[in-house]
Amino acid sequence: QYELGESGGGFVQPGGSLRLSCTASGFTLSDAAIAWFRSTPGKEREGISCISSSNEDTYYEPNMKGRFTISIDKTKSTVYLQINSLQPEDTAVYYCAATRRASKCYLAAANWYQYWGQGTQVTVSS
Repeated sequence: QYELGESGGGFVQPGGSLRLSCTASGFTLSDAAIAWFRSTPGKEREGISCISSSNEDTYYEPNMKGRFTISIDKTKSTVYLQINSLQPEDTAVYYCAATRRASKCYLAAANWYQYWGQGTQVTVSS
């Protein structure tokens, strides 16, 4: 059974940082595309960043560049999302998603991803 699990969310004050983790179980991330999305009530799901594990190419949505950094540790089957300078508008549920046997990653087509985690809540407030 292929599963993804996110962790690392929580409550943080504006200006703070978090590192979210997404760990795969049942499959390795040797040739997968992994992405981070976020969702808030009343808003469309937003793509943040994705990474191709085979060559570690990364892609960021233009408005997400600068404060978000995606990285991968294939030995741990884990993808990370570092978020700096958090603002209240970053409050959301953050999800990771993966597709196996992929050499490139895409953010425009969320439905392309085969596996999704349960999400981790990030709340930014003073």
